[in-house]
Amino acid sequence: MSKIALVDDDRNILTSVAMTLEAEGFEVETFNDGQAALDAFSRRLPDMAVLDIKMPRMDGMDLLQRLRQKSRMPVILLTSKDDEIDEVLGLRMGADDYVKKPFSQRLLVERIRALLRRQDTLIGEGQEAVAGPVLERGDLRMDPARHAVSWKGADVSLTVTEFLLLQALAQRPGFVKSRDQLMDVAYDDQVYVDDRTIDSHIKRLRKKLRTVDATFSAIETLYGIGYRYTGA
Repeated sequence: MSKIALVDDDRNILTSVAMTLEAEGFEVETFNDGQAALDAFSRRLPDMAVLDIKMPRMDGMDLLQRLRQKSRMPVILLTSKDDEIDEVLGLRMGADDYVKKPFSQRLLVERIRALLRRQDTLIGEGQEAVAGPVLERGDLRMDPARHAVSWKGADVSLTVTEFLLLQALAQRPGFVKSRDQLMDVAYDDQVYVDDRTIDSHIKRLRKKLRTVDATFSAIETLYGIGYRYTGA
């Protein structure tokens, strides 16, 4: 049974979403603010967190930043209807996905399941055959079974979504992957995301690689078409 943490200052959302997730077989823990969640996470991390961005004491962005310092567990952000800045910033900070309020609880459940499936495939025990062999392309080394990435020998910490996107690009250097193809790689068929989501993940991915190599340029943008890996 996967444990899901819900963090939101709206008690109605906490109650209704918790009931839905429990009916789907999840273990659920709820928190009214980010600080309370962080205190609990320091004792035991859940399998996934769903965070509202705007909360008292510690908002979702601050909590996400703290989490990414020590964990790659999947995180979904709950964003306001018209606040695109929060969505893009959240993805750049390491969120795996976002859902706009007001949202369909069925959609949220499907996104949670999709992220958990990818997490299990990449880092679950006994999944080495599913995850695939070590991938080496030029200065890049990716070990799917251990969710480990290095560039020029330096370790790079990636979220599940970032890992899958980089893996898809690096498998065939020089070949272009459209945004639609990358969506298929990173997201379940039942989950809709737009182009901006993929673009934000790629920007975040580049930024992380440039923290270990300021000259990194192995992911090329072909405007209006997609992306390709050129680092072989």
